[in-house]
Amino acid sequence: MNGHSLTFCGTQLIALASGALYWPDEKTLCVSDLHLGKSERIARRSGGLLPPYEIRATLDQLEQDLDHISPRRVICLGDSFDDLAAANALNPDDISRLQRLQAGREWIWIEGNHDPGPVALGGTHLCEWTHGPLTFRHIADPNKSHEISGHYHPKASRPAAYGSRPCFVVDAQRMILPAYGAFTGGLRCQDAVLQDLFPSKTIAILTGSTPLVIPFPRPNQSRGANRFTRTKVSR
Repeated sequence: MNGHSLTFCGTQLIALASGALYWPDEKTLCVSDLHLGKSERIARRSGGLLPPYEIRATLDQLEQDLDHISPRRVICLGDSFDDLAAANALNPDDISRLQRLQAGREWIWIEGNHDPGPVALGGTHLCEWTHGPLTFRHIADPNKSHEISGHYHPKASRPAAYGSRPCFVVDAQRMILPAYGAFTGGLRCQDAVLQDLFPSKTIAILTGSTPLVIPFPRPNQSRGANRFTRTKVSR
């Protein structure tokens, strides 16, 4: 298993290189912001065309994580679909594939701002979900702690040769997951909204072939301050 192991709010978690989060003790895999159907939504609303492979690419990665880990529970942390019309426009092959991935597992769909209502797929649809010390919701609540969320699609820069990558952002109180969807964009960690949510000691865990842990980037931070650590967890 290629990931960075960490302790968060008393729980042992693994931030996977793919952008998924694994909770081994609960055999739970969490992914955020799949944005399935983004190509269809953009074509429908603006006439713009993106390569029509984003659903396949995202489900390929999800299936690979599920095959490697075999979780008994999956949490989709909101914005699983780019909007409700995109969810309704899934072709039969994509629906069948999702149903195969769901089979034999508890599957929790958390509401997002792009998909605020239930969709015609199996699983449980919730505004948020609390289990043990952790609460899973789509958008971080500045007044809460012990939360895992998504929504912001954080990204940060690796050393110069590697460029910018989606990343997890973690401090003692909250964690924000990167976007899992193949065609999703990202918000730089230096953006004010992320800086306000993470005012104290924070790390960013960059996704890619091997997770990379760096100090949370701050505005005007010198390049030399970004020392980094490559990590790999083998199970």
